[in-house]
Amino acid sequence: MKPFSVGSLTNMRGVFYPTGHMVLMFPTAEEAKRACELLRKDGVSEDDLCHATPEQFERQITGCTDEEDDGLLPSVGTESDTAAHFRALAHAGQHALIVHAKARLTSEHVLDLLKDLHISYGQRYRYLVIEDMVEDRK
Repeated sequence: MKPFSVGSLTNMRGVFYPTGHMVLMFPTAEEAKRACELLRKDGVSEDDLCHATPEQFERQITGCTDEEDDGLLPSVGTESDTAAHFRALAHAGQHALIVHAKARLTSEHVLDLLKDLHISYGQRYRYLVIEDMVEDRK
């Protein structure tokens, strides 16, 4: 499993927008690790998975939420709000699982595969659309 790095996972405004990835939040490290195991058994490569602890995830996406919008570049979407929500979940102790979502890896398939785990929130980032996979679950 590769280490989490926000690196190229931002848009042109510097907002967290990992195009081609699913970002799933779990309340515990055990559930995030179990999700990794299930995805690996299903054929997802180690290089396509990244587990970030709450501290790692929050530290790296802080500053990538555009909360201090300078107004210079317009935004037509909700990426800033979504990034801020991910940061808030990490601050509350949620673990992040970032999955490189290749074409065959549909959202429905992943949710079915992980149906017995508690995914508290999940989004799939496409080129121009953020797909709600799992609405906020408390």
